[in-house]
Amino acid sequence: MKLTTIKALNDARNNGKSALLYSDLESGAETLTVEGEGTGDIELTPAMREAAERAHNEDRGRVVETDGRRIFIQVFNPPRRLIIVGAVHISQPLVPMARLAGYDVTVIDPRGAWATPERFPDIEIDSRWPDDALEDLKPDTRTAVVTLTHDPKLDDPALTVALRSNAFYIGALGGRKTAGKRRERLTEEGFGPDDFARIRGPVGLDIGAVSPAEIAVSIVGQITETLHRPERAAA
Repeated sequence: MKLTTIKALNDARNNGKSALLYSDLESGAETLTVEGEGTGDIELTPAMREAAERAHNEDRGRVVETDGRRIFIQVFNPPRRLIIVGAVHISQPLVPMARLAGYDVTVIDPRGAWATPERFPDIEIDSRWPDDALEDLKPDTRTAVVTLTHDPKLDDPALTVALRSNAFYIGALGGRKTAGKRRERLTEEGFGPDDFARIRGPVGLDIGAVSPAEIAVSIVGQITETLHRPERAAA
């Protein structure tokens, strides 16, 4: 790997950006892309870009054969993050499940009675107002945001920031009636149908979940589907 490539990879990692390294397994030629923009010796073909998209979504390198060349695509993604708004009962099983699935988890809740170390041991708790916390956390393409308080005073500010970010997943607790009222409020903030389509609400896969643990399973499942099979999740 070239020194310039190593430096560019380090810069991408420090700035929380995704990078892909294409290496010709025979000639040693390479091209590095950061957030889709790159330079190098290899001219990227449609087959390479398609394979790279799958590798990026799967967080796993792969070899693609195209035009008589074997190209190894390495994935350098920043850590996946889950930001949970609301230190509620569902959040308690959701935190360990998401961590086991490979997410760095942050719980946001300014209500001290709910957001306690006793209820959420060994996890980062942010006691700021949700919009202030999310503005600082800067959700990106590797971030999922889930609002679970069922309180517009807390959920709406968080959704406002999340919808203006590149978060790959946005979920909100509440049924159809709640979602309808939410849309009315967010419309007043300047959001429209394309924005509302990004919000998964009721949050989670429709698996008949009832208990907090079951709902947490459905949320992790839907986040996973959105990450690895975005075309299916959007259907």
